[in-house]
Amino acid sequence: MESSKKVGITEVVLRDGIQSLLATRVPLRDLVSILPALDKVGYWSLETWGGATYDACIRYLDEDPWERLRTFNSLLKNTPQQMLIRGQNLVGYKHYSDEVVSKFLEKSAENGIEIFRTFDALNDFNNIEFTIKHVKQIGKHAQGTIAYTTSPVHNLDTWLDLAKKIEDAGADSLAIKDMAG
Repeated sequence: MESSKKVGITEVVLRDGIQSLLATRVPLRDLVSILPALDKVGYWSLETWGGATYDACIRYLDEDPWERLRTFNSLLKNTPQQMLIRGQNLVGYKHYSDEVVSKFLEKSAENGIEIFRTFDALNDFNNIEFTIKHVKQIGKHAQGTIAYTTSPVHNLDTWLDLAKKIEDAGADSLAIKDMAG
């Protein structure tokens, strides 16, 4: 991981905000006007893609998710684009082969993604390890993620063990995701 102690702020309104509040049903034409303003803020990254965005573009918005990504890329001149990857599930709802994961990551990078935030909802490291390593192979920023929760089986040692595995896999940075808010 980066040796810097600097904390970067990622704005997730274009992905998680819309996904959580509006079921990812906001068309691209309604987003492009806000991009220049978001680009000027100075965020470390903007999370624009991943999660349910891919599915919603196809299923509900009649949009090409790759065109959405390319449009964002053309309008964001100062802020890197980030995406959320569900480990081996990518942006889908099943487990994909390493070959499919590799090609999807490569095409995402070619179309504008610089930072890949990979997580597994159950914190199964086996489901994020390949993604972290392949993102590094293609020269992009791999951000490993801990899906934080509280329970009788989750304690400081749980989180430290997972963070160490993420670091050992070669992640550039670590995110802590609290899906419950």
